Amino acid sequence: MNGSLIERITLNPEVCFGKPTIRNMRYPVEMILDLLSTGMTDTEILEDYPSLEIEDIKACLIFAAKIVRVDSISKVFAA
Repeated sequence: MNGSLIERITLNPEVCFGKPTIRNMRYPVEMILDLLSTGMTDTEILEDYPSLEIEDIKACLIFAAKIVRVDSISKVFAA
């Protein structure tokens, strides 16, 4: 199921400057994550953005989890 959900996240240089969006619409993944981080519920987000579906929100969370799943993080110092 996660595989089919993640397919809802699209990368298109013609939409939102190539940022990850939901189903090629102008809803960036980062916007949905920001809304969730402020405490909005799934229901509130869906009421405010009726063209979204609950699966879109789940896809954003799966996408975020995959992005942060790394082996290590190195600190980079600017000169």
